[in-house]
Amino acid sequence: MFSEKLFKSFDSYLPLNKAEKKDLSSRLTERRLKRRQYILQQNDVCNHFTFIVEGCLRKFYIDNKGAEHNIQFATEDDWITEYDSFYSVRPSLLSIEAIEPSVILQISRNDLLFLFLNNAKYDRNFRVIAEKKYIELENRILESARCGAEERYLSFLSRYPNLAARLPNLQIASYLGITPEFFSRVKNKVIANNAAAQNH
Repeated sequence: MFSEKLFKSFDSYLPLNKAEKKDLSSRLTERRLKRRQYILQQNDVCNHFTFIVEGCLRKFYIDNKGAEHNIQFATEDDWITEYDSFYSVRPSLLSIEAIEPSVILQISRNDLLFLFLNNAKYDRNFRVIAEKKYIELENRILESARCGAEERYLSFLSRYPNLAARLPNLQIASYLGITPEFFSRVKNKVIANNAAAQNH
């Protein structure tokens, strides 16, 4: 069952017992997404927390000029949501879509809040997930202020070691906040540096 992957992700926080797993399973909805299929569009309200079983999703913003700015990638065994919209029940400024065919598990706001109120273990686990996302975002903001494009790309490779080969250059460039042309130069330089290091 796909839900077993989700339960395993909780093992490093507070593992769920059999009854808790059954309760959570009954509140999950499985979905299969096509490439470029949205689970949230800008100006809609985010109603779900989403766990990725297979595939890759991105969270992004479209500015007034129509340019896309990637905020987050989420791959297997990770979670994605739009926190502000989810908790405030306000229209989202961000969109979430599948970059590749994906399998996801979703839990609705009402079901998740019910679990929070009735079992502190769920509250703890999802708080850890939110804290990790906050730390990730804070580190990214610091990198944008302190680091050049090459350093940011190396950090991306460290953070998402299995993702770089799965993403088009355009998506990575958007995440790094640089043009695709500049990203190509940065990527080629990193590849050349790695090749030179291996030859010594």
